[in-house]
Amino acid sequence: MSDTLNRIPMPTSGFLCLSVAGLCLGTLSLEAQNKQPKRPNILVILGDDIGYSDMGCMGSEINTPNIDRLAKNGVKFTQFYNTARCSPSRASLLTGLYPHEANMGHLASGNNYTEPGYGNDLSKNAVTLAEVLKPAGYSTYMCGKWHLAKDMSPTGNKDNWPLQRGFDRYFGTLNGSGNYYDPGTLTSNNHFIAPGKNFYYTDAISDTTVKFINQHPKDKPFFFYVAFTAAHWPLQAPEKQIAKYKGKYDIGWDSLRVLRFNKLKKLGIISSNCVLSKRSPEVPAWKDEPMKAWQVRRMETYAAMIDVMDQGIGRIISALEAKGELENTIIFFMQDNGGCAEPQGSDFPEEPMTAEQKILKPTSYDSINSNKKPIYTREGKFIRQGRGVMAGPADSWMAYGPEWANVSNTPYRWYKQFVHQGGIASPLIVQWPQGIKNKGLISRQLSHLIDIVPTCLDITGVPYPSKFKNNQIQPLEGISLVAAFNDKTTARELMFWEHSANRALRMGDWKLVSRVKSQSKFTPADENNWELYDLAKDPSETVNLAAKYPEKLKEMAARWEKEAIRTKAKPWPWNK
Repeated sequence: MSDTLNRIPMPTSGFLCLSVAGLCLGTLSLEAQNKQPKRPNILVILGDDIGYSDMGCMGSEINTPNIDRLAKNGVKFTQFYNTARCSPSRASLLTGLYPHEANMGHLASGNNYTEPGYGNDLSKNAVTLAEVLKPAGYSTYMCGKWHLAKDMSPTGNKDNWPLQRGFDRYFGTLNGSGNYYDPGTLTSNNHFIAPGKNFYYTDAISDTTVKFINQHPKDKPFFFYVAFTAAHWPLQAPEKQIAKYKGKYDIGWDSLRVLRFNKLKKLGIISSNCVLSKRSPEVPAWKDEPMKAWQVRRMETYAAMIDVMDQGIGRIISALEAKGELENTIIFFMQDNGGCAEPQGSDFPEEPMTAEQKILKPTSYDSINSNKKPIYTREGKFIRQGRGVMAGPADSWMAYGPEWANVSNTPYRWYKQFVHQGGIASPLIVQWPQGIKNKGLISRQLSHLIDIVPTCLDITGVPYPSKFKNNQIQPLEGISLVAAFNDKTTARELMFWEHSANRALRMGDWKLVSRVKSQSKFTPADENNWELYDLAKDPSETVNLAAKYPEKLKEMAARWEKEAIRTKAKPWPWNK
């Protein structure tokens, strides 16, 4: 493949305010700037559909020594939040805005809604972190899942592809999911490509990241966004990696949830008054599960996918060390939403091959352009799905369902797409040798994906624009977390959520939350279906205080409505 690195010269003047060091450089000549210490590199790593307790340092049995190393040498935020779904979280992460403000209220390339917050194509009135840092002299790179452009056609409008939104180099996929051995929309810069021999997408993301780091000029700082698709369905991993977890999950989900819960308490991640939420009502007791071997294989494969991702993160860290850049690099690791209960490929008995499919040729699947489940692998194997299909190989298409998602989200309730804790609570791990002195810190500061951009701008001293390419840019929603890196208090009034008509608001320890009975539908019965929790006393949302504190509920519900209009979550398309 041919990669083109578009470079821009370092500006000859600029305002650089290094608030971390308390030093304002003001307007400097290029010669004076070059005498200053190089600004920090920024590496943002995002996992996909991974639950609160899925890392070793968060109570898991999954082997994640490299992520654990970041936590040991940095700070672990245990009250960090995402937006409950892929595209909205990616929009918030890159822009510092709530997703509706970035025109990403649902999913990129989704339905053609007409409401202002639901265009599902990244707004030109939002600016990405890459677009802000690039004119300030940063090289900007991305590897992995984009999922922020409505048009993914190779001959269509590429205005919202990564290179057009601030990145110098890009390798990854534009869509939301795909076969790990042969993903659709695989892209190098602005061009679709086919995977090479022995391709596995997670390794390709890691290895291309290492390649870009090795090729990066040492005299410039960089911003690197690495967006893994692991562990989003389909559950696929090399057999050698799956074998490492053989027998690990034979105890079943009920016992595993208890083990993780106890470890979370032992590690000091959850408070002593936290209780383990009840098993989700749609999940049977493990003793009553009739297909144990199939269920175990699903979780073994899921664990292997996270393990492979962690190995790749280890190679990325080693590349930074070898280049002498690790000390000057701030690394963020986070997730886009909680564990995913979507039954993709696993809610019915195994799908038989139809007579029509038997006569289709393998070339009927164009893996470069496809955004759907393929019918065949390139080798001509029919891709199977359904209960009983063993996860792992390229010819399987499987998710791990609510049974194991309930484990991933221990100790919380519900999953991805919902705005209860199971859908939106995920850890943030930050390592920065030059800026974090209190290594191994567990921070309980309230924090959110919208805080990543202001934190990075605080660290680099790069100002946030009010205009970009003649477009008026919306003010940032997030706050800087730099003070929290060394256990100082950060102040915020509230955090807001809406996704598919599910609603939530957090103000201090109070959380107001509602789940609709049917996703993306809102009925009069849903209007006042609010739950109220005191998360200081009840972190896992088990005791609904709505009836006990009606005035608090009324106050917060009114504020949710106000924020919904302000952030463009309303008007919404759900009650039509």
